[in-house]
Amino acid sequence: MSALVLSLSEISLTFGGAPLLDGAALEAGSRARIALVGRNGSGKSTLLKIAAGLVDADSGDRFAHPGAAIRYLAQEPNFGGHASALAYVASALDNPADTHIAARALEGLGLAPETNLDTASGGEAKRAALAAVLAAEPDVLLLDEPTNHLDIPAIAWLEETLASLNAAIVLISHDRRFLENLTTETVWLDRGRTHYLSRGFRDFEAWRDKLLEEEKTARHKLGRKIAAEEDWVRYGVTARRKRNVRRLAELKSMRKELREARQTQGNVAFEATDAAASGKKVIEAKRISKAFDGKTIVGGFSVKISRGDKVGLVAPNGAGKTTLLNMLTGVLAPDAGSVALGVNLELVSLDQRRAALKPDMRLADAIADERGDWVTVGGSKRHVATYLQDFLFAPEQWRAPVSSLSGGERGRLALAAALAKPSNLLALDEPTNDLDLETLDLLEGMLADYAGTLLLISHDRSFLDRIVTSVITTDPDKPGAWRRYPGGYDDMVAQRGAAPGAMVVRTSTPKPASPPSQQKAPKTSKAKLSYKEQYALNALPERIAALEERVEALNTALADPKLFEQDGAAFNEKAKALEAAKAALAEAEDEWLALEAKREEIEGG
Repeated sequence: MSALVLSLSEISLTFGGAPLLDGAALEAGSRARIALVGRNGSGKSTLLKIAAGLVDADSGDRFAHPGAAIRYLAQEPNFGGHASALAYVASALDNPADTHIAARALEGLGLAPETNLDTASGGEAKRAALAAVLAAEPDVLLLDEPTNHLDIPAIAWLEETLASLNAAIVLISHDRRFLENLTTETVWLDRGRTHYLSRGFRDFEAWRDKLLEEEKTARHKLGRKIAAEEDWVRYGVTARRKRNVRRLAELKSMRKELREARQTQGNVAFEATDAAASGKKVIEAKRISKAFDGKTIVGGFSVKISRGDKVGLVAPNGAGKTTLLNMLTGVLAPDAGSVALGVNLELVSLDQRRAALKPDMRLADAIADERGDWVTVGGSKRHVATYLQDFLFAPEQWRAPVSSLSGGERGRLALAAALAKPSNLLALDEPTNDLDLETLDLLEGMLADYAGTLLLISHDRSFLDRIVTSVITTDPDKPGAWRRYPGGYDDMVAQRGAAPGAMVVRTSTPKPASPPSQQKAPKTSKAKLSYKEQYALNALPERIAALEERVEALNTALADPKLFEQDGAAFNEKAKALEAAKAALAEAEDEWLALEAKREEIEGG
């Protein structure tokens, strides 16, 4: 067992009302990889600050191994007035004169030492903050949302770097893939108390659901027992008074237990307000280009997007994802080329910075566009207070200013405002920012079922894989060029051979050698399907069924003798589409058969 380097036990903290933390605990051994998870507002960041020694608990014990260097990454870092990234990172070192160490850490993260942190972008600020905690080579790393504002190449680099460190690491993150790839233990903070799982985040959600189901069953049993005791009180005999007094005391205790039990936070009720269906052709871009300050961001890109397509836009920060999205939706005119939008389009957009949410506006104004306190959603007129309750806002919050909200609440409010508007084309720029994992699950389900067309910018690889049907990303061979790939994020990487921008962020220092306990031993256990193979095996039957339906529909259309007579071009187009669908079906069936044979071989071996 690894030596204990950091421990919290029986931690309690109350800011007013119900306790935020009520007997919470956290233990980290050397080289631990712990996911700290929980709903927004559950107290994860506060518990991490207590672990870092930045916040004092009302009660409980904190132990840090003597001499252990602990570094904490805040969700919103404070740079303390340092003029440059180099000065800030050097200030975090034991010897601030070691600027070469600070410069090397910044180089690894792809950030120029002279970067002005007062004007830095969110991604640049996060890289500077990460460089500061990594350069110090700590024994314990406490990281609060380290992937926020980072692009996918930077996240992949961070995963690799953290995996190689000898430090104990405690992570708060909403990025499933990041947590799955890194963590080996999970601490779930729920209603003030912590629950420990000796496995990583990959196994967390099934375990959490089992615990919640057991709690629901226990609460139901307690309710039935109370009902039985109340029946006895009403109709039971009055003899044996001492026994009766004891049973009445037990009944009172059970009622108190049921009354004081803290219920789980509800779930967001995501529901898009559908507009009438758009035309089949939604967007057609022909050789569009855009340049800023002489640098080509998009060069000669063409694409056709049809009704029902769900398209992900993926690229490193600064490559032009938002620029391309704005051109495709008609918000920004291209320098060259053309964009034709289809008929009957109802576009609703969500921008990354949530610029529509002004700090002094009421929550009601964000929903009703400052036109009153009522909104029509799904054909029904509703007061904004009741609509906001679907997004977990308290009834009295509808009058509160946006400035009073946390990051997660701002994210929910922005989505509530967007989904209240009728749409058949959604353009979402980083919709997952600051949302907790439970809310992400529900958003995924809603978007997967959305009847309209979706354009989605996201750095969340798992989120993309679960939703999009194609990915538009930068062309690795041509600066400023973009390409569209069928499938999700992992499919795109497989077709390209590498993630977009994989070489943009690099490390210039050799990675620390893994300690003996972490060095890979020769494999003695039997092989298993990779995550990607298992995901494909689960997803392929649905894709095969959809392709079979498409082949059948095209065969039916081509069997109509009037089609060729009335529209020869349409007949030829459908014939080509039929051949493509058949080829795709054969490829999908072959892939499924190969994976199923591999699975049977593994399980049988």
